Amino acid sequence: MHFRASEVAEAVGGELIGPDVQIDGASIDSRSIRPGQLFVPVVAERDGHDFIPAALESGAAAYFTTQDEPVGGTAIRVPDTALALADLGRAVRSRIPDRVVGVTGSVGKTSTKDLLAGVLGTTYRTAASEKSFNNELGLPITLAGADDDVEAVVLEMGARGIGHIDLLCSIARPTVGVITRVEGVHLELFGDIESVARAKGELVECLPADGIAVLNADHRYVAAMADRTSARVLRYGLSPDADVYASDIVVDDELRASFRLHTPWGSADVRLGARGEHQVPNALAAAAAGGGLGVSVQDIAAGMSSAQLSGLRMELARSSSGVVVLNDAYNANPTSMSAALKSLAALPASRRVAVLGTMAELGADSPEQHLAIALEARDLGVEVVAVAEEAYGDTARHVAGVDDAVSLLSDVGDGDAVLVKGSRVAALERVAQALLD
Repeated sequence: MHFRASEVAEAVGGELIGPDVQIDGASIDSRSIRPGQLFVPVVAERDGHDFIPAALESGAAAYFTTQDEPVGGTAIRVPDTALALADLGRAVRSRIPDRVVGVTGSVGKTSTKDLLAGVLGTTYRTAASEKSFNNELGLPITLAGADDDVEAVVLEMGARGIGHIDLLCSIARPTVGVITRVEGVHLELFGDIESVARAKGELVECLPADGIAVLNADHRYVAAMADRTSARVLRYGLSPDADVYASDIVVDDELRASFRLHTPWGSADVRLGARGEHQVPNALAAAAAGGGLGVSVQDIAAGMSSAQLSGLRMELARSSSGVVVLNDAYNANPTSMSAALKSLAALPASRRVAVLGTMAELGADSPEQHLAIALEARDLGVEVVAVAEEAYGDTARHVAGVDDAVSLLSDVGDGDAVLVKGSRVAALERVAQALLD
């Protein structure tokens, strides 16, 4: 989105210092900033102000600063750079038509966001959150990065406490809210699953009366949120009782699901580009939101078929030695871990191995949750290699790190399949890369 620096200063209540340049988008990372963008130095473990010169050298048109003495170029002095970025997001939102979709949930929100972007992109000029840019920094950056003629925006919304999604809604003012599932993740932060549900439900509470709440009918905490909104409710799920549902689900040897899609706007055959049977509910959520915004059922099917998921999510590749590698290493919780194990078990293979890292932020039940996953893997006939996580128990083989895991897998070969999955802190994509190299 293009702005003059003076317009940005006015929108955020800042002071313009230097030439009134044109700005196109924003970034908080001086290493990846593009020419013309606004650099927003975030003050956290490191002070982003230290990287303003590097951002200017890389082509930043202007920057926020809280310092009395700017370092040159065009500066916009503000009391707080993060709050100013949020205000910039609010200003951008005022230029966007009322096709703004917020997507949240304990599991599946990034995949649902990607699928919905594919659906809406068939009909509207669409912008969507990159990767998992789902917090108070990533969301306004997504808005600021939209094209001037954007017609629809899909925004992933994460929550690490009560009130977080309410804050994101104050910036984005969504007209459609999608909630995937409520599960017992991030319990170290929330305490209990009821608090998770309360936080996620803030999305539907903020919707306007003429908006649309897209709710998972198969999950009771989500289905119950219909009572928390004045918006129109569209329910999706695997049961014919839902407004949008799937029948005749078949998963091929590449883990791609095909099914018959049923909606209030008609039916169509769908073959997903995303892998895993667990993507079917995410696709139904995307179909409901897209249909509610006027996308034809034929275009919904086409958009879901061509949609590409963000990286490190159910990526399937084969090594030169014939090992099938299923790289789902972006993140992990008990629900997504179970789904990935079932996908691994569905692959044609003579031997199946899961390289598993820790599942972070599970709270007091973390040991039991890890052990349950290891036992599920055993029941599915999957060998477990646990990387730096003793809680997977005696049925797993344990290694201290990535290099040890790769060494232990030296005997996998043609016809074998390996799943790699763990929370982001484990960075287990390095195992997948080593196997493919």
